[in-house]
Amino acid sequence: MLSMPINKVTAKRMLKEAGAERVSVQAAEELAEIINKYAYDIAKKAVSLSAHARRKTVKKADIDLAI
Repeated sequence: MLSMPINKVTAKRMLKEAGAERVSVQAAEELAEIINKYAYDIAKKAVSLSAHARRKTVKKADIDLAI
């Protein structure tokens, strides 16, 4: 993975919005890591699907199929 678009601050905010009163640093880091891995895996699959369709552009349909 090249970057980490969802950082631990964002993950902590998500957990708080989901109803958590307190969030440990480790929980926020773990959630951020899982979200980023999941998103990266979807992106890789979507790129593969667009390449299979002989397109250079990744479309919404590719993302939908990748999920």
